[in-house]
Amino acid sequence: EGSLWPQALLDAARRDDPPTPGRVIVAVDPAASSGRGSDATGIVAVGAATEGDPRAWRAWVLEDATVRGASPDAWGRAVVACARRHGADRIVAETNQGGEMVESILRQIDPALPVTRVHARSNKAIRAEPVAALYEQGRVLHPRAANLAGLEREMVKMTRTGWKGQGSPDRLDALVWALTEALIVPSKAYAEPRLRSL
Repeated sequence: EGSLWPQALLDAARRDDPPTPGRVIVAVDPAASSGRGSDATGIVAVGAATEGDPRAWRAWVLEDATVRGASPDAWGRAVVACARRHGADRIVAETNQGGEMVESILRQIDPALPVTRVHARSNKAIRAEPVAALYEQGRVLHPRAANLAGLEREMVKMTRTGWKGQGSPDRLDALVWALTEALIVPSKAYAEPRLRSL
């Protein structure tokens, strides 16, 4: 009831293999601890086509590479491996749990990684709403060949009043960060007025 991503919306997002993306973002929402009872480290890769009018931009969810019970080194290597598989242009890392340590872990594995740190200042439902709107507009698609079942189970449990599942929606958090960086942030920059010289 009140889901931001009702099942019918996810079913409508399914497509065959995606085209070659112009830009790839991998987002990571790191767990605060490791072990069987800990939250997962959400890792999601998104490919975006961002040429021309921003209203025509599209994104594909390429992979959910989330890991559970992993040490910082293990989830860091999972992030880097995902980025390499998809030729990522940027890693987006939420730093609420680990601060600068999150970027440090990733750079120990690959010093050349282009990492952007993000810090959540609003609650999960508020951050998720603009991304849900992209789905409603048909601008985010799920390849049928990708294994996104775990991610989609979290998506249907996020409502306008908050998360209705158990634990933390780590996969969904990573998806929100990835799509925000891929489509929402650049579209805002595109819309900013530009000064013209006379």
